[in-house]
Amino acid sequence: MNNLKGEVQKPIGEMTVLITGASRGIGAAIAERFAAVGMNIIIHYMNSHEAANEVARRCMSHGSKVLTVSADLKDKEQILRMHEKLQSHGMEPDILVNNAGISHYGLLADVTEEEWDTVMSVNLKGAFLCTQAFMGRMVSQRFGRIINVSSVWGLSGASCEVLYSTSKGGLNAFTKALAKELAPSGVTVNAVAPGAVDTTMLGHLEADEIRMLEEEIPVGRLAQPDEISSLVYFLALPESGYITGQVISPNGGWVT
Repeated sequence: MNNLKGEVQKPIGEMTVLITGASRGIGAAIAERFAAVGMNIIIHYMNSHEAANEVARRCMSHGSKVLTVSADLKDKEQILRMHEKLQSHGMEPDILVNNAGISHYGLLADVTEEEWDTVMSVNLKGAFLCTQAFMGRMVSQRFGRIINVSSVWGLSGASCEVLYSTSKGGLNAFTKALAKELAPSGVTVNAVAPGAVDTTMLGHLEADEIRMLEEEIPVGRLAQPDEISSLVYFLALPESGYITGQVISPNGGWVT
């Protein structure tokens, strides 16, 4: 089907989506959201084998074909091996969700070079390597969706989260620039930059700190992972082909 200039659309049930860091939290919610409409699901994880299998079981309950893959996204060779595995299973992605990420909290003065390299390698370099590995097929078939899961701190910055904010700000710039590069090939590139979401990434906060955080947010609560996955799903739809190069922040009015 070719309804839009330059973009060859595929039926949703024939699409395959790869979600990195999908063993829990936002990534798991995204996987289940796509499975609910019958897409083929690829669940990437690094070490959380059992958690990834549990997400896979929930996705399969919707009737989706599901594959789990493990790779260290800091390592290009492991990403290339993951690509080869997906090719051998006939499951190269039409949609790539670069969701894997790690947080860091602390004063910049205390950040070590090793910490800097690790956060940048996972949050920014990992997205670059995965995109580079999987975008070729999207370009050749003239259809694809690349969705990067960023953070509100990549837009506004956060005290004591300079390293994390910098990595997500870089991801936002990567999104905007690549969108221009791939637009003529029918591939959109967007970022979703959530505010505070009720996941283990906020596990370093005490209960009273969570309450204080909720008081700062105009809607008065944290986001649920399903609320983020719904936006990711919308951006992946064939009819969303005119939305590209955008960084959209569902944050409850916290940062406008």
